[in-house]
Amino acid sequence: MRQYKVGIIGATGMVGQRFALLLHNHPWFTVTAIAASTRSAGKTYTEAVSDRWAMTEPIPANIADMVVMDAAEVKKVAALVDFVFCAVDMKKDEIKKLEEAYAKAECPVMSNNSAHRATQDVPMIIPEINDDHTKVIPFQRKRLGTKKGFIAVKSNCSLQSYVPAIHPLMDLGVTKVLACTYQAISGAGKTFKSWPEMVDNIIPFIGGEEAKSEEEPMKIWGHIEDGKIVNTNTPNITSQCIRVPVSDGHTAAVFVSFDKKATEEDIIKKWEAYKGRPQEFELPSAPKQFLHYFREDDRPQIKSERNLENGMAVSIGRLRKDTQYDMKFVCMSHNTLRGAAGGAVLMAELLCAEGYLD
Repeated sequence: MRQYKVGIIGATGMVGQRFALLLHNHPWFTVTAIAASTRSAGKTYTEAVSDRWAMTEPIPANIADMVVMDAAEVKKVAALVDFVFCAVDMKKDEIKKLEEAYAKAECPVMSNNSAHRATQDVPMIIPEINDDHTKVIPFQRKRLGTKKGFIAVKSNCSLQSYVPAIHPLMDLGVTKVLACTYQAISGAGKTFKSWPEMVDNIIPFIGGEEAKSEEEPMKIWGHIEDGKIVNTNTPNITSQCIRVPVSDGHTAAVFVSFDKKATEEDIIKKWEAYKGRPQEFELPSAPKQFLHYFREDDRPQIKSERNLENGMAVSIGRLRKDTQYDMKFVCMSHNTLRGAAGGAVLMAELLCAEGYLD
């Protein structure tokens, strides 16, 4: 595999910090540019982050003294990289314009933002689930007038706790899903130090989260038609999203009904046997076992499972029959690794392996 020069746009935020760690010593990707808002531009990365560094590991030495560029100076940043990872904190319309500007500068964008998730020719990829959506990229390039530039996005972080668990069961005819998610404070870009109100507290509302949880899977399970991704109509999903006092890791309690009947053991076998393109390609960030099922009554747990396979695996447990739905289970994933920066890095690896970033 060839080596790629990459940039991080929005490098000073929590997801940007996670990108910095994940890309340090990456076998394919070398960070050659970091960018953020005008107020951070011109400072070294250490100076720009200052006391806002939220990771447990130290700032990587390879970018500690790198000078932060202005993310708005698109051509300057694009000239230094083969593609960029984007995780900016801006208004949605501003993010759309910025990401399209990079794409039109022939700089592909691996986006962690929600701005383009509903754009019909922008693939929203969970690499193990809908890798075939990469085939919409030539149509997007035609719209943008680019040869190389395009935008690819990853889905909302909470989806990646339960959608991967449902996906291998789709051949049973999933008709309806109830997903209650219990989401870590890092999903809001916070730590307990910056958000002390969350200690010993639960907030039963996360703005916009339930709509994303119910709508985004429809695109992930959709199909390409006339150069656009057409959303599926099934299954019917309803959700509740709750903020809980956990640093990292989103948990979901899931209830599912099927057209076809299956035993608990049938379902567990489907989970344990499931592999996607990342496992076939043996991509650097891919978990060897995508879905891990735990038979203990008290698993999975955040502290013991969130870092499973470098935080890129999805953990499942407590599968049993339900009185209202057919089955219910609990699942969990690391929201800033599998759910955010790690998912975007894995998406980029998949796109590299399939030739879209050459």
